[in-house]
Amino acid sequence: MNGIPFVKMHGLGNDFVVFDGRRDPAVLDLDHATAARIADRKTGVGCDQLIVIEPARDELADAFMRIRNNDGGEVEACGNAARCVANIVMGELGRKDVIIETVVGLLDANGLADGQITVDMGQVKLDWCDIPLGSAVDSNHIPLSLGPLSDPVGVNVGNPHAVFFVDDAEAIDIEKLGPVLEHHEMFPERANIEVCSIIGENQLRMRVWERGVGVTRACGTGACAAGVAAARRGLTGRKTEIILDGGNLTIEWLPDDHVLMTGPVATSFSGFVHASLLAHH
Repeated sequence: MNGIPFVKMHGLGNDFVVFDGRRDPAVLDLDHATAARIADRKTGVGCDQLIVIEPARDELADAFMRIRNNDGGEVEACGNAARCVANIVMGELGRKDVIIETVVGLLDANGLADGQITVDMGQVKLDWCDIPLGSAVDSNHIPLSLGPLSDPVGVNVGNPHAVFFVDDAEAIDIEKLGPVLEHHEMFPERANIEVCSIIGENQLRMRVWERGVGVTRACGTGACAAGVAAARRGLTGRKTEIILDGGNLTIEWLPDDHVLMTGPVATSFSGFVHASLLAHH
């Protein structure tokens, strides 16, 4: 076959086209337009994010993961993708623990007996200037409201999040409110927007508007942000189950501020991206 091989994977319906840049150096410098063409669900392969596995830079790491949104822009962190890449690298190395390098640092991943994968997403940042917010406010109570949403919690999980707590997450028109809040001046680097409701002891229902993507079925860093935000507010303990459109993730906020995310991974299919999609138009 001529073209570049890929694997289509997903974590709870948050889906990825995964390329191996260690084997196919051509994918190491995909430009925005090419990435967006591949991500197009009608004319490309279709995905929320494109992932390129690259050789590790850090001697402690087993592989490096680069993440592009379906608009072609590069992002720092994606928990569901980290689980998928960890699954691939574990298979290659025959190990149950690997270290995945990203542009913002190293992620420890462990495979569990039931096939789920836990990734240490690193330390969350909670100070207003680290999220970052547009002014020096209490990140546990950001003075921001729009329609039925108000008083969010700010959390940085390698990327910025604003978590709103509501009585019924299902009732919120996140397609309409999400893009307005993402671009609000309170978020100089834009933000991922989560709406959450408490549905049981240490159980949250979460819906998400992802920065640069839109509504997705599951956002790993968003689930981490929601778990931390709920614990900060005293709504849950430090270990929570987050129910997303695509399934469930378990989030644990450790005393050292690291966040563990546990969930499933799945491979949908593999194939070859035709040369016409990769050509510079």
